[in-house]
Amino acid sequence: MIEWNEILIRLVLASVFGALIGLERERKNWAAGLRTHMMVSVGSCLIMLVSSFGFSDILGTAHVELDPSRIAAQVVSGIGFIGAGTILFQKQGTIRGLTTAAGLWTVAAIGLATGGGMYFAAGATTIIALIILWAIQPLEATLSNKFKSKTLRIVTNSTIESNEIILKLSSFAGMDIESFTINRNEQELVFLITYLNTSVVDFNELIKEIKNDSSIKEIYWVH
Repeated sequence: MIEWNEILIRLVLASVFGALIGLERERKNWAAGLRTHMMVSVGSCLIMLVSSFGFSDILGTAHVELDPSRIAAQVVSGIGFIGAGTILFQKQGTIRGLTTAAGLWTVAAIGLATGGGMYFAAGATTIIALIILWAIQPLEATLSNKFKSKTLRIVTNSTIESNEIILKLSSFAGMDIESFTINRNEQELVFLITYLNTSVVDFNELIKEIKNDSSIKEIYWVH
């Protein structure tokens, strides 16, 4: 049977590891922040302790067969319910919160490792997770701005000729169009144009060029 001081050490370490990752999410004002990550990590740690030592008094008893590891295994699938609550589906198919959901899943694994006494693995995973969430973010943003497709939404009066807008949108060199859709109703035309490998600078120049047209009601880039 594990000693009480070892139990306390594991639970405290799990809360610390969870807090470090939770702080990174907290500074971005996500729903799953400091306390959520700490609770997930501590809870996972306790489940691992129960799974490892909670049945030691009946293991080996005649006619009793059980697999204590099955309790800890349920954390891996069960944490998905909490992670799903952090994912937000926004307009135009934009999804946010996947990184936070993945972070909660990782924190649960860190808690399990801590509860199992694998302190080095838990600590190393915490450091790697922080590097992924914080240090790599500028690189991800740079690559995203350079290679990610971007969609421009333009709302105009229904009286405007669609050919005029199409000519303006296709006149910018180096901006490859991936898709182009037009929706018409009695009052307005809605253009959705998706560009490939287009920088924010190019987009701003495009918007500046087009928004001076008096027939345009709205113009903005969706993502």
